[in-house]
Amino acid sequence: MQQTPQNPPAAITPQPVRSGIDVVVNGEPFRHTGEPELPLIWYLRDVLRLTGCKYGCDDASCGACSVLVDGKLKLACTLTMQSLAGRRITTIEGLAGAHGELHPVQQAWIEEDAILCGYCQPGQIMAAVDLLTRKPHPSDKDIDGIGNLCRCGSYPRIRSAIKRASKVMRDKPR
Repeated sequence: MQQTPQNPPAAITPQPVRSGIDVVVNGEPFRHTGEPELPLIWYLRDVLRLTGCKYGCDDASCGACSVLVDGKLKLACTLTMQSLAGRRITTIEGLAGAHGELHPVQQAWIEEDAILCGYCQPGQIMAAVDLLTRKPHPSDKDIDGIGNLCRCGSYPRIRSAIKRASKVMRDKPR
């Protein structure tokens, strides 16, 4: 079967740049041109296909959707795209280094076998990164204060992973 060659239109009329909400996700710029009220969780999961951010509850109480916004822990289910204009968002997918090296918290999670079912773990890791940024040597009480839920009960392993990552991050030459 022979195909007919495609001819381009005689004239191409450039379209103006669509207005939207500019954000930076994991170091890459994006423009959201859809509904301004769209929750961040659905933008990440359905538009960008970054599925590490999980939907786990109906009342922002579980922490499965934890991300960093301008370096601070936030729940993606509570943020609208319009509230994020010009902001920098980091998801679990953005923690690894440029050459694929894991963040010390991710590596500690593996070494301490902190993952059971795994559903809550991206949020747990993001909360741990936030904690270690604020408190490089966290106490057990600090770790318990994270508040993300783990339905499998991996809390002792999570605590060990955070302590391991804390030591690695403190000992790492700057």
